[in-house]
Amino acid sequence: MSRIINYFFIRIYTLFLRPRFAHLGKGTHIGWKALRLKGLQYISVGDKTFIASGAQLTAWDSHNGNRYNPSITIGNCCAIRENCHITAINCIAIGNHLLTGTNVLITDNSHGQSIREHMSMPFTERPLYSKGPVAIGNNVWLGNNVCVMPGVTIGDGAIIGANSVVTHNIPAYAVAAGIPAKVIKQL
Repeated sequence: MSRIINYFFIRIYTLFLRPRFAHLGKGTHIGWKALRLKGLQYISVGDKTFIASGAQLTAWDSHNGNRYNPSITIGNCCAIRENCHITAINCIAIGNHLLTGTNVLITDNSHGQSIREHMSMPFTERPLYSKGPVAIGNNVWLGNNVCVMPGVTIGDGAIIGANSVVTHNIPAYAVAAGIPAKVIKQL
């Protein structure tokens, strides 16, 4: 019975959110209840994608008086699991058939740069800073607790092991793991 009730909550919740997104494809659903949704007008999601409960989708067009031009694009048939956080001030482009584990972070920004001026400021006052856009190809699998950092490209078919921090590009059809993530197998 609880599965049936949850099914209807998800459908009603998605219908409520749909007009706020730049695009929300057919058969796409947002799990009840997302933890934080900001800047949905800059977020496009393809068809048949599921974003599970506890998700944070944030596209920041301004912060502390600074203006940004964010864009988040998520492809078709993606499964973004519980408590994932996707945040942009620049651009995050995710291909089709992404599978994430739980607690995944995908970000193109940070609170300031690692320079003395910013590091001496409270983090809430630091300007948001992007090292560059994030691009994730088709058929990528991100394990539990993976962090994808700014300026990174992950190629098609790549697998990123649980608890990895991706700080550099990962080629297509590679298996990578570690902190920082390194290619451990290339197909």
